[in-house]
Amino acid sequence: MAPIVLYHFPMSPPSRSALLVARNLGLDVEVKILNLMAGEHMTEDFLKINPQHTVPTLVDDDYVLWESKAIATYLVEQHRPDSALYPSDPRKRGLVNRMLYFDSTVLFARAFAAIGPVMRAGAKSIPQERKDAIGEALSTLNGFLEGQDWVTGEDCTVADLCLLASVSSLEKLGADVSGLANVSAWLERCKALPGFDENEQGATMFGQGIGSKLEEPY
Repeated sequence: MAPIVLYHFPMSPPSRSALLVARNLGLDVEVKILNLMAGEHMTEDFLKINPQHTVPTLVDDDYVLWESKAIATYLVEQHRPDSALYPSDPRKRGLVNRMLYFDSTVLFARAFAAIGPVMRAGAKSIPQERKDAIGEALSTLNGFLEGQDWVTGEDCTVADLCLLASVSSLEKLGADVSGLANVSAWLERCKALPGFDENEQGATMFGQGIGSKLEEPY
């Protein structure tokens, strides 16, 4: 069987979340890094694979998929359907999906609203209200973790992996989670997960890359 290919950019939290899922499933994945800053996602060859030119992009034999949450759940369903990372029980899966949507529509959405103008429009600062919105989302996550080790209960799931990519990126940028006891304890537990160090390297790149464009620290 041909290896699974993942087109990846380490600075990208969504891209790292898909890679974290692959690592935690123990899958044989060929990682092809695209330097988005150099426009490598806009080449003719890559546009033939993904006309939206986004990462992560997955190629599994003749099947092509992009969007990080779609990739995360597909990898479990296709390659490790019995994995607790994406439980088959509809009620448990519903909770996982809820937290995946929380990451996409709340936490990462607020993060992107804050950093997008820095990356794309040359902004030199992040407005305080956008920092506050990120802090509110992190506080909500802290509440979700109350009384449990992982975001949906006793087992680590793809939702934890996707949120890890987002939270670690924000932390490396300068978001303070030290006052959020549940988030801090969860991050400590995440250190034992496959791919954690790899994710940390990408998150550090994210924090340094965005931070270098700011006139004052986050």
